[in-house]
Amino acid sequence: MAGKSLKKSSTPGVSIWQLVEEVPKGCSTPDFVQRPIALALQEGKTATFRAVVCGEPRPRVRWHCSKGDLSSSSKYQVSSSTGSREHVLQINKLTGEDTDVYRCTAVNAYGEATCSARLTVIEVGFRKNRKRPKEPQEDFKKELVDFRKMLKKRDPPPAPKKKVDMEQVWQLLMTADRKDYEQICLKYGIVDFRGMLRRLQRMSKEREEKLAPYLNTIANLRHVRVNKEGIATFGLELDLKSPESKIYLYKDGEMVPCGFDNQTKHCLRRLGKHYQFQIQDLRPEDAGIYQVRVEDAHVFSTELEASAIPPRVVVPMADVRCEERGDAVFECTLSNPCPGAAWRFQHQPLHLSDKYEVFVSPDGLTHRLLVRGVRYSDMGLYSLGTKLHASSAWLVVEAGKDKSLLTASSDRQRQASRAGRDSTSDAYSRRTDATLSPRSRRKPGAGSFSEDARGLTGHFSRGLADTEVERGEAAVLSCTLTHDLGPGAWFKDGVKLSAQDGLALEQDGLAHRLVIAQADGTRAGRYSFAAGGQQSEATLTVHDPPVIAPDVTAQLREPLVVKAGKPVTVKVPFQSCLPVQATWRKDGEALAGGGGRGAQVSVGDGFTRLCLPSASRQDRGQYSVTLRSQGGSVQADLTLQVLDKPQPPQGPLEVQDDHGAGVRLRWRPPKDDGGRALEHYVVERRQAGRSAWLKVGEPRSDSTTFTDTHTEQGKKYAYRVRAVTAEGPGEALESEEVLVAPEARPGPPPPPSILSASSQGITLSWTAPRGPGSTHILGYLIEKRKKGSSTWVAVNQEPVPEKKWMVGDLRQGWQYEFRITAVAPSGRGEPGPPSEAVFARDPMRTPGPVRDLQVTDTSHTSISLSWARPDTQDGDEPQGYVVELRSSASPQWSPCHTGTVQGTTYTAKGLRPRESYFLRVTAVNDGGPGQPTALGSAVEAMPVSVRPRFRMDASMKDLMTVRAGDTVRVPVYFEAAPTPEVTWLKDGLPLPKRSVASVKDGLTQLLVPSAGLDDSGVYTVVLRSLRGEEATYSFRLKVAARPRAPGPIVLREGTLGSVTIEWEPSPDEAEAGAAPLHYAVLMRTSAHAPWCPAAERLQNCRFTLVGVLPGREYHFRVVAKNELGASEPSDTRHPWVVPRQHKVAARGRSYREPDLSQKPRFLVGLRPHLLPLGSECCMTCAVQGQPRPHVSWFKNDQSLANHPSAYTTDVMGVCSLVIPSVSATDGGQYKAVAENTLGQAVSTATLIVVEPSDE
Repeated sequence: MAGKSLKKSSTPGVSIWQLVEEVPKGCSTPDFVQRPIALALQEGKTATFRAVVCGEPRPRVRWHCSKGDLSSSSKYQVSSSTGSREHVLQINKLTGEDTDVYRCTAVNAYGEATCSARLTVIEVGFRKNRKRPKEPQEDFKKELVDFRKMLKKRDPPPAPKKKVDMEQVWQLLMTADRKDYEQICLKYGIVDFRGMLRRLQRMSKEREEKLAPYLNTIANLRHVRVNKEGIATFGLELDLKSPESKIYLYKDGEMVPCGFDNQTKHCLRRLGKHYQFQIQDLRPEDAGIYQVRVEDAHVFSTELEASAIPPRVVVPMADVRCEERGDAVFECTLSNPCPGAAWRFQHQPLHLSDKYEVFVSPDGLTHRLLVRGVRYSDMGLYSLGTKLHASSAWLVVEAGKDKSLLTASSDRQRQASRAGRDSTSDAYSRRTDATLSPRSRRKPGAGSFSEDARGLTGHFSRGLADTEVERGEAAVLSCTLTHDLGPGAWFKDGVKLSAQDGLALEQDGLAHRLVIAQADGTRAGRYSFAAGGQQSEATLTVHDPPVIAPDVTAQLREPLVVKAGKPVTVKVPFQSCLPVQATWRKDGEALAGGGGRGAQVSVGDGFTRLCLPSASRQDRGQYSVTLRSQGGSVQADLTLQVLDKPQPPQGPLEVQDDHGAGVRLRWRPPKDDGGRALEHYVVERRQAGRSAWLKVGEPRSDSTTFTDTHTEQGKKYAYRVRAVTAEGPGEALESEEVLVAPEARPGPPPPPSILSASSQGITLSWTAPRGPGSTHILGYLIEKRKKGSSTWVAVNQEPVPEKKWMVGDLRQGWQYEFRITAVAPSGRGEPGPPSEAVFARDPMRTPGPVRDLQVTDTSHTSISLSWARPDTQDGDEPQGYVVELRSSASPQWSPCHTGTVQGTTYTAKGLRPRESYFLRVTAVNDGGPGQPTALGSAVEAMPVSVRPRFRMDASMKDLMTVRAGDTVRVPVYFEAAPTPEVTWLKDGLPLPKRSVASVKDGLTQLLVPSAGLDDSGVYTVVLRSLRGEEATYSFRLKVAARPRAPGPIVLREGTLGSVTIEWEPSPDEAEAGAAPLHYAVLMRTSAHAPWCPAAERLQNCRFTLVGVLPGREYHFRVVAKNELGASEPSDTRHPWVVPRQHKVAARGRSYREPDLSQKPRFLVGLRPHLLPLGSECCMTCAVQGQPRPHVSWFKNDQSLANHPSAYTTDVMGVCSLVIPSVSATDGGQYKAVAENTLGQAVSTATLIVVEPSDE
């Protein structure tokens, strides 16, 4: 593909072409996270292809096949949800013409991704014989070639790694066989084997301590194995101390339900001390680490490998129709890779050859069989078998369009001779071939002639006619010639017939007859009579439907009763000489025959089977199977009943505390009783904080209420209810925890009110509390405390029934608070909140009016006031102030705050702009509020006017120069009240659209996202207030760019030893308003030497270089510069060379290299180490020598070159020996030996490893 580069996708079967050389950062080419899978469905169904596409920007997705684009067809529905990456193609009401390869293409600006999936439509009944367009065999062959290349060049994608809890791995190692240690460590990346053994020893001791309360002994640990039936088993022997101890099964750290009677996927069987676990209906997701626990103690761990799980058929094989000498392809998809999968033909193993070729996808799931050069002898049943499962399909061979019956007959005779058959058995062989090819027959009109006969004089006065008979009846085909042409010859499907084929060939004058005494399905086909070079053709149809034995039909009438969780297999044998298509239905809905956990349908040689791996209540109902062939159809019905434990009762479980009468429960019966009548319910109770459930009752099946009278007040309980039938108790309906409340006590009364206060006493009044427990009040208790104290003192010892009381025994001048507590028969309630603080003294005089009330500031939402304290006399000093306001349209005064204002200033906020308000201030003390003081007139809520002006600082300049392409941001600060109208102008005109101006809180900004040369000019900011006052500020903005490169360079010879460089000026020099520029000349003496400056800041376009040496090359470069940078350079095309005139031989001075050779010596030697067990040891030394010495390490004169747990480093003569975790065996004498060609040096040290103390 021209202009495109092929990329590798992480998803197999996806091709990606990149359309650009480089993808920008943050963008990506399209790719398929999930590609559509191949489908094989019966006609009439709906096919759905799903693809998940990624890419930035979001790709556009199209679906198409060999017929073209599918987006505009009403048969096809293409959809994709907004915000989702999933795209769906739905094909409704499948027919045989829909069999094709469907391609999905995702395209964006940077690439294109393509993948494909094949749809095979399984036709039913006689509709298989319909003519349809030829399938795209060439495209499919190309797909096979691409698939073959992928097998050769691409490695299978790595399987996604599942996160594994390393604690589970250590538990697995603790109970694994020692011979498996290495395999487990390599799988999970454990490299410290010694550390592993030490940790396992420590974990073993901890495990024994945890198991001591529950177990006596553990023996005969049997790890997981998968038997021939596909069931995984593992077990052990346990001697439990208590038979009530619970045993749990966990998978990858999560508990899984485990049954006891083979009705669940995970089953536990117990025989004495032997415990055996079984995992049925194995799936790939069942792989993982399984743990057995007794209560909360870990006992045994084992791992089920994914490779041990037998594969299942996910997408079964589909029947294939192929013309003679064409290529046929079968495809089957498994659930997981199966290297031992074998192909068979007519139940016999297939041997790979030039005719049969097998392909396997990179992920090992999809298997394909290619049959080349198909013949009629290749027609039959092909199957792919694994250890436990198989999938099969028919190959039907059709005669080519360009072959006559005589040609097909000769081809079959040649096949029979190659197979070694005797010439006397040709008729039998031809009859066998005819039996195997029922799907290739056609039905033209009655009495038709061949094309050869139409061109000649007709020899038939009456031709053969199409005939239909029932099975077992006699069939007669006859024709009449115009004159005697001899005996003639009879053919069936192109094969010559004789009397040895069990037929009667009769001739009565010019009439010729073929008589079949008893017709069956093998006799159906295309018959012809040939005589005199002409022939007449007709079709014989034998209605021969499949036959189900009467005893089988009688057995199917009896209901099939199974228990939930058990597999169900219904095998219906039948007899048919033609290929049969079986359709299973449940309650009128067709069952899909694919893999997975649902129903599995298969058709074998003489039988059809329905398999339910694990029956459930949803599987019960009326089933029917319809067997169809070209001879007709037959149907059988059966009833399936599934028994199971009942479902939990319908919730929610209502729990109500009856306050002394107990706890009442209420529920509804379960939706599904499991097929058995309810016997009773079981009600259990659990106290909060405990794990044990206690059975408290067994209500009858017709009762859905229960009252638990054995509860304690003040405690929390949780309840659960189960329904019980003859199958056992079902799942429980559980409630939330509920508190059994004690008898309610009265609530807290409201704060008491102060009726009067004096030096003799304070009179209080209060109201009764509300809520449960407050109905029968015996009286009230009164308490007092000094303000600021935390100690309450009782006023009365006995409850008082009244709600009013005078408190005496108070100190004059002290401030007190009071609270009330209600007393009921159930006890004292909670104390109420305290009252307001009140002084125990005689009433005071109210303060006088405030003085000098005035407005200090206003805004759109606030008014600020100030005032002076009132004149005082006789102790009427104010304790605070109250500020009130009212709008000019309202006579009602309202306070501006809560409590009192302590100062003599206040700001009223939250006002409406430009609205008038009246305000007043009142002084208050313990004697009450004084006389208010109000403003003389209304005050309008608006700010004080401030004339607009600019706040000039050092950042504001009259001239700004910026580079072209940069972002320009100019802030201008101003002061004005209210906010004025701000206008920006450029050269006296409004700003262009690409320039943006903003105003906020005394700041206006000019923003030019990308400055251009036309943005240069004088910018003006105009501030205009509401009164028409104006202020202006102007500055000049200059936008400049780097200059363009100078013109070509011309070199001219000057005086001896000089050269003159001239060049054309930069185009920017002639432009008006451009930034001033100058030139710089650079020089180098070879094509690879660095450039050196020869002249700077030249104002003209000429420069003369002196001191030019003969025989040397000179390269020149000129660069134009201004204040924003330099231009692109202008270089000379050819170097300047002055020819040599005289050669002067010069003899250089001899130089002798110094001898730096030196034998090795240690600058820093090794030091002894004393380390505890398990710590890291690092021995370091520094060595010098020339040539650089090689350092070898020894321990007790033994080389450490291949030591498993130690490694060495050598960085610039600093050599180190590192032991990550020292052990007792690492102690000893260590030596470092440095060697070169001049000698060697040795440094030694001792390592002592100390055992840690037991303390």
